[in-house]
Amino acid sequence: MGEITLKGFICERCGHKWAPRENEVPKVCPRCKSPYWNTPRKIEGKKHEMSFKDKRKLT
Repeated sequence: MGEITLKGFICERCGHKWAPRENEVPKVCPRCKSPYWNTPRKIEGKKHEMSFKDKRKLT
C-alpha cells in the first residue's frame, strides 16, 4: 500500500492541526481564531509580591 504525506499547520496556541485548502499561509487558526497561531506562547509568571496580610505578619 502506498503512503501519502500531507503538509499542514499546527496552532501553537490550541494545538489544532489542519491541512490548508489554499497555498497561502493562513491568517488565523480555524479552531481558536487566534492571529498568533504560529507564534509560541510566552510563559511569564507574575513577579512574586507579598500580600498585605503577609506583610503585617513580618512586623
